[in-house]
Amino acid sequence: MGVAASAAPYWRLSGFYLLYFATLGALIPYWGLYLRHQGFSATEIGELLAVLMATKIVAPNVWGWIADHTGRRMLIVRLASILSLVAFAGVFVDSDYWWLAAVILVFSFFWNASLPQFEATTLSYLGEHSHRYSQIRLWGSVGFIVTVMAVGPLLEYYDPDLLPWLLVGLFAGIWLFSLTVPERLADHHRLPGVSLRKTLRHPAVLALMVACLLMQASHGPYYSFYTLYLEDHGYSRALIGQLWALGVVAEIGVFLLMHRWLPALGARRLLLVSIALAVVRWLLIGGFVDLLWVLLVAQLLHAATFGSFHAAAIDLIHRFFPGRLQGRGQALHSSMSFGVGGALGSLYAGYLWDGVGPMWVYVAAAVAALIALGVAFVWVGDSTPSTLRAERLDQAGGS
Repeated sequence: MGVAASAAPYWRLSGFYLLYFATLGALIPYWGLYLRHQGFSATEIGELLAVLMATKIVAPNVWGWIADHTGRRMLIVRLASILSLVAFAGVFVDSDYWWLAAVILVFSFFWNASLPQFEATTLSYLGEHSHRYSQIRLWGSVGFIVTVMAVGPLLEYYDPDLLPWLLVGLFAGIWLFSLTVPERLADHHRLPGVSLRKTLRHPAVLALMVACLLMQASHGPYYSFYTLYLEDHGYSRALIGQLWALGVVAEIGVFLLMHRWLPALGARRLLLVSIALAVVRWLLIGGFVDLLWVLLVAQLLHAATFGSFHAAAIDLIHRFFPGRLQGRGQALHSSMSFGVGGALGSLYAGYLWDGVGPMWVYVAAAVAALIALGVAFVWVGDSTPSTLRAERLDQAGGS
């Protein structure tokens, strides 16, 4: 990882990301398949997945407020990990729609608490070397690949009812590994006393939040229905798993280079290019699903639509929300993008899927990404807005 960030417990941080995203590698591509196996319609699947996303609107902010006032981020990560495991076990009790909705609601309230606080912990360890974040985060992508490629073939031979058991084992692993990561108390004296409210009122900060929301909403058809979409067009579950994995392999390639690209190209430029390529990606998947080589190209674009976009957005959030605002900044980013954006994406995909058809759902996704591109191009800058820096310096001098 290099001398610059040697103070960070690299393998412990990386190991948590590996297990956390290994869980997502089983949950995101195959949960819709499990729900369809339980007899739910596309609309119901979209609604249940929206519940999973919607708790990110509230949960990260509740836990972020607690973390920023106590400085005990890893304690929150550990607590959230074990409680999400206990809550998820409720899927074994019943498969009724309302019961599953309640289980998902409680489970995801805790599940969505941990990652923003772990992101803040990682960035706190990295300090001035935050551009090296991607070298740690890439292990999450490795974990995703391992499970997505393993679970696909498993579900070729076994009933989708196997999936919840696999997930419970992964949730247990996350909790156990969280115990190995040292607590790093937040430095509450490092930040000048600018308020969260003033930071959020700045146009560049608002624009970044809106762009992230729209970008995640554009991923709705992909995260909710990509597996079902390909299965309906004759692709095997093993091949579908390999296509998911290809996208994440491309993402890892970007993460390996991001510590060089961010300082050289700037976060804003990477953000804009990533969003523009998302427009292309959704049009390719929607219009050419029967052409495998086009799907291969589209999956390689995951390097941009998630990899470089996520790294650039995290870098900007880190700069816009320093010091004791870090926990709430990461929580707000999670709430607006993966929470509001993810829920809206799952809902419109579910409601439109059987009505207008999958191709037009992906066109809608491309339109959402195009609007995000316009918002980011006009209002998002490449560094902390000068007015915010001036406010923080003024308040630091007066404190």
